[in-house]
Amino acid sequence: MISPMNWTIVHEFPAPGVQASWNEFLERADYPYFYVAPEYFLEPFLRDKKPFAILAWDDGRIVGVLTGMHEDNKVVSGFTSRPQTVFGISASQAAVADCLLDGLSAETGDDTLVTLYTWTEVPAFAARGYKHRLEDGVVMLDLTGGADALFKEFSSNRRTNVRKALKQGMDVSIATTREEFRAYYDIYVDWSQRKQLPYTTYDVMEDALMLTEHRKLFLARFEGKILAGVIIRVHPTGMIIYAANSSIKESLTLKPNDVLHWRVMEWACAQGYKRYNLGGAHLFLRKMGGTVIPSHRYRLDRTLLHRHDAKDALRASTSKLLHAMPEKMQRKVRHILRRDA
Repeated sequence: MISPMNWTIVHEFPAPGVQASWNEFLERADYPYFYVAPEYFLEPFLRDKKPFAILAWDDGRIVGVLTGMHEDNKVVSGFTSRPQTVFGISASQAAVADCLLDGLSAETGDDTLVTLYTWTEVPAFAARGYKHRLEDGVVMLDLTGGADALFKEFSSNRRTNVRKALKQGMDVSIATTREEFRAYYDIYVDWSQRKQLPYTTYDVMEDALMLTEHRKLFLARFEGKILAGVIIRVHPTGMIIYAANSSIKESLTLKPNDVLHWRVMEWACAQGYKRYNLGGAHLFLRKMGGTVIPSHRYRLDRTLLHRHDAKDALRASTSKLLHAMPEKMQRKVRHILRRDA
């Protein structure tokens, strides 16, 4: 008789035995990386988010992992750019998916909106009532062919930008000191204010950057001045992910961000990483080549009267009505809506 799969819920960095099993699983998972690893619980940005992980077990081995966090009456597992559900390569996707959802149901309560993302379509989630939507996903670079092959995939103007910036003396290095962390933080705050985005405190940022085994800050300098920085998340299982970028507005003509990504790729290839997840699919990222990999959103509205589904339906009907109006009237309505917002 075959024993059914079982699940466990983890709310903190796991004990050594579980950690070893978890890391062993990541070596045979479809998309292993930081956000589905035990180190997820070390993330300073999640201190107030009640992080959790669902581990699916089969015959004493982990065969699937789903990580996530709590936000008020919402439970979120991943985002469009970084799904946090992974399956063992040789495991039954349907059986693992059912096991993970059983654990997730125990972790979430009633009156909750549950949203999770996956790298591939998971019919078993839809069969359990989760609504499916295809997302734009990310540009994914295959690093196994080496840096030279990657550079050839750049758009022609991206290659020109990199060559010109390097010829002019643009330098890139990995930050290692608190002084460098502070210099980047000041750029990050200025960038956030320009974009009208919230930003974290320096203490949290410094704690995050001090975890150098799991996060690298690459800094671009010109004539000794730090102009921009790129943060990547790393994990020895094979994939790195572009996590953040901030730059001085006046420096953009020097193309520091083009050079930063190129130096990240060179470094990652030398370290033996297999994939570089660029964290999005907009034009700047697509000019670096690679393949756009879509992600899949699954959502279950467990709130009273399905409030979130009702809001989505209202937005959809409003959008349909708006597009049916003459263009001039559309502009007037949009102006009124923006003004009221």
